[in-house]
Amino acid sequence: MLTYNSQLKQLVLPEYGRNIQQMVDHCVTIEDREERNRCAYSIVQIMGNLFPQLRDEADYKHKLWDHLAIMSDFKLDIDFPYPVVSEANLATSPEPIPYALEPIKLRHYGKIIERMIERAAEYPDGEERDALVMLLANHMKKLIFQINKEDVDDAKIFKDLAYYSQGRIRLDPATHMLHEFKEAPQPQNSGKKKKKK
Repeated sequence: MLTYNSQLKQLVLPEYGRNIQQMVDHCVTIEDREERNRCAYSIVQIMGNLFPQLRDEADYKHKLWDHLAIMSDFKLDIDFPYPVVSEANLATSPEPIPYALEPIKLRHYGKIIERMIERAAEYPDGEERDALVMLLANHMKKLIFQINKEDVDDAKIFKDLAYYSQGRIRLDPATHMLHEFKEAPQPQNSGKKKKKK
């Protein structure tokens, strides 16, 4: 009767495969310490040959010895050349990252646009402020165009700009024109494949 991998013991680190796991299991059972050390060094060398891209990393040997300890379920009693990870450290989870969740007034613009409009509203009147406001307005129009291709009205953008800036930035649709955005044409496939010569 055939034995399937699904019926065998689950691999701790499946990327190394069942053969390496069997070598590690055998190494644990070797009684002579010197022989066990030689076996472990051979296994780590084979593991390194399986993943040559690891050699680009600074501590790749240390990582391989950690993997050997993990695969042996921390039962391998040898002279490790590096301090290996402990079983207790393996189960620890990282500290949660605190996120400052702030409400976004209009989600399709995002928080960065809100902050940029607040900064632009603080600028003194002049050409620099006008250029910045027009850049922001055009970018806002592009963001709306991404979610709604039909209804992109300059007056709506100017209204949102005034809303975000609490009335400090007001643009008149009669005197200010924003860029027109169009959807990029999709490439046409003729359906015929070119024959190689």
